[in-house]
Amino acid sequence: MDNSTVLVLANPADRELALLEKLPEGTSIAAGEHLDAFRNAAPAADVILNWSGALDLFERVWSLAPRVRWVHSRSAGLDGVLFPELAASPVPLTNGTGVFSQSLGEFVVGAVLFFAKDFRRMLRNQQAGRWEQFDIEEVSGQTLGIVGYGDIGRACARRAKALGMHVFALRRRPQRSSADPDVDAVYPLEGLGDLMARCDYVVAAAPLTPETRHLIGAAAIAAMKPSAVLINVGRGPVVDEAALIQALEHKRIRGAALDVFEQEPLPDGHPFYRLDNVLLSPHCADHTPDWLEQAMRFFLENFARYRAGQPLLNVVDKQLGY
Repeated sequence: MDNSTVLVLANPADRELALLEKLPEGTSIAAGEHLDAFRNAAPAADVILNWSGALDLFERVWSLAPRVRWVHSRSAGLDGVLFPELAASPVPLTNGTGVFSQSLGEFVVGAVLFFAKDFRRMLRNQQAGRWEQFDIEEVSGQTLGIVGYGDIGRACARRAKALGMHVFALRRRPQRSSADPDVDAVYPLEGLGDLMARCDYVVAAAPLTPETRHLIGAAAIAAMKPSAVLINVGRGPVVDEAALIQALEHKRIRGAALDVFEQEPLPDGHPFYRLDNVLLSPHCADHTPDWLEQAMRFFLENFARYRAGQPLLNVVDKQLGY
């Protein structure tokens, strides 16, 4: 393959961009956060790496690069990446699915234990200097439901099984998980209400698509046990936050652990800040010290496959949005 030109939508000062020096000799790189950084290189470019670029910049750079043969997005979610021209084109799009799943699976386990052992009460008593014994729950034997059984869902299931939990999964194609040893039952999308009603903990790990926006809405939340906890590590708008806040304020469910939100950052005075039955993570449950380095190394691995003419990893279905 001839030498490549890679357009990198990112702040050129980002330290992870230094890893691009590992690209093959002769590879040309243009990086920036503004369109002017790409005007000269775009006509000959064959690869776009959307590291941290805004959607409007991505669209405009795409329009200048008619020879692009592959696009990679650092993020796993595609709701801020896909635009009509890219979706309609034959150019493959890959993403960061799987790079961050292990840490998100650990966050889910932490959230389960946070509520089962009532760590908030422990901390409150410690800060008050109060010695107050109370009963805690054992998670072994309880049920974790996973809405959206992709790579993140599988990471959650493996860890839940290690704790002795039962695992129910909901996915668009249930047959794909019918033989999964970590899953006790698989539900189709129309089985959401049944899954919500049977689980002690429900994890939202679905991608954001028109089909999944507010998938976990008022009806689904109303189906949950009063003792159940909702955990969202997928995309914020998959959960109807207004319905969730209502349920939390009126103690209709036990609580929620949230890493993603419909609006980020959360505005000052948002109800989630004051609710004592919410564990709030500011969208950083996958921010390990080397998370960005891992993301860049995955791109480099895929670039080597691209140059060798091998199948790319994490090719997404642009019509489905994941």
